[in-house]
Amino acid sequence: MTEEYNPLSVTANLEVQESINQWYAHLVSTRRLSKLTGESYFLDIKTFCHFLYQHLGEVISFAALKNLKITDFRSFLAWRVDCNISRSSMAREVSALKNYFKFLMRSGLLENAYVMALHSPKAGKTLPHPLSAKDAKLFLDKARSIPKHEWEGWRDKALYTLLYGCGLRIHEALSLNVGDFPATGDAFVITGKGGKQRLVPVLPAVRRAIQTYMNHHPNPTQGTPLFIGGWGKRLNAGVVQRNVRTLRKLLGWPDTVTPHALRHSFATHLLEGGGDLRTVQELLGHSSLSATQKYTEITTEHLERVYQKAHPRAH
Repeated sequence: MTEEYNPLSVTANLEVQESINQWYAHLVSTRRLSKLTGESYFLDIKTFCHFLYQHLGEVISFAALKNLKITDFRSFLAWRVDCNISRSSMAREVSALKNYFKFLMRSGLLENAYVMALHSPKAGKTLPHPLSAKDAKLFLDKARSIPKHEWEGWRDKALYTLLYGCGLRIHEALSLNVGDFPATGDAFVITGKGGKQRLVPVLPAVRRAIQTYMNHHPNPTQGTPLFIGGWGKRLNAGVVQRNVRTLRKLLGWPDTVTPHALRHSFATHLLEGGGDLRTVQELLGHSSLSATQKYTEITTEHLERVYQKAHPRAH
């Protein structure tokens, strides 16, 4: 069961609350982080304030933040270890702390050098969990069986086909409007993390799925969201996650089958088919090649399995 943390209105005074709100706005508007990343950072600082409120026994003020020692920050990390959070989550929390305190320093509110001495725990190495090509096809074929209304079934199939066929992140797909997907042409522009734009090719299967859905779209006008929910508003990622959970339960598949697994499958299947790593990097919108290289390890394992199974001298 997830522990409920005290709200900022309880743990921090008005000055600190306002600084956190300003910092969050800075992350989203100036730094142009995605809303999801910004909200994760905001939650990390809320968690830190909850800890300090208990650790210091007082409402958090600028004076309290300024007087924190390295032992206080390390006590926070030790508490997070006791909470059994992952190393990757803890590394993100350390990053959020440093970012927030840098914002306070640049704003002339306070300075604390101890936070910069914190070392992020090394995140465990995890590999993506793509679907096989056969399972990806089955996933798309069964997509229409979950929603209650026919048009929602065509919507889900179009969305999943877009994720798998173009390698989009879920928030990239859900942020599209009707006019963003071209009626003709072989590619369209996607705005990804940090406002970075990339050109994404459109496969015929993707275009067919989108067009079929548009024929059932309740309000297919240029300014409306491409993917909408039952109330006519932009489709929420939580609804997509819920439908995928229902679908994988129907198929008897593990929890690793998520909307993001379709993006993993896109990259893995391209590389298995002989795609160039740099090209896959561009298609995924990765800022660094190292983020794409994890897929090569999956394809290497795949090649080894094929070798062991097929080569006459493998045994």
